[in-house]
Amino acid sequence: MLLNKIRESIVAYQQWLTDIRHHPFAYKWESAIHFQANWNPEDTDPVAMFDRCFQNTETRRLWQTENWNPKKIMLEFWKLDAPMVRMMFDDLFNETLGAEGRIGRFLFGCDELLRDYRRAHPLSAENDHFHNDYRMVALYLSSRYPESYAPYDFSIFQNTMTLFGARDVPQQNDLVRYFKVLRTLMNFLEKEGTVEPAMQKHLHPQKHFQGKTLLLAEDFCRFVGG
Repeated sequence: MLLNKIRESIVAYQQWLTDIRHHPFAYKWESAIHFQANWNPEDTDPVAMFDRCFQNTETRRLWQTENWNPKKIMLEFWKLDAPMVRMMFDDLFNETLGAEGRIGRFLFGCDELLRDYRRAHPLSAENDHFHNDYRMVALYLSSRYPESYAPYDFSIFQNTMTLFGARDVPQQNDLVRYFKVLRTLMNFLEKEGTVEPAMQKHLHPQKHFQGKTLLLAEDFCRFVGG
């Protein structure tokens, strides 16, 4: 990637953060704090626990749009086979294992659960678990480990890599590479000492996640490529 392009974009991003009165994507920091406060796979009511993990006072768009409902189907999976779902999340969140393998196994588990769900509910119209575009998988990882992962949108990632002059612009989903790029961008953002304070002014200490998070790098990526 071209360092001058990155530095120019950081200056523009910092100025944008300074100029706006309300950050349109601050709700991502709110969602992170909900997950951190509620995630407990050993809860006696895992369905209710999972539902509490994904709440937001501003929007549901991180896990629900008109034709995309991954939270809804995952709640059904919890009802269908809670031990299986718990095992899948335990594996996905096991940082001692490689991310690519964990993600692949999680998607395989979703495929298996969808098949079992359709067998148990033959009249149901559900025919998709809505995780194959990696957006919800990235949200799970970023909610559990906000310092290491962030929400994902392939088109934004691709556009950002193009604008930054990457030699090998991704032509298909590559979540592991995306996380690596965000960590690199985060290093640049942290070195520019004015960006984090400019973002902090948009975050309420009781409402929004205050710890170290790649959400800043994801937001920068969205600013550049979105």
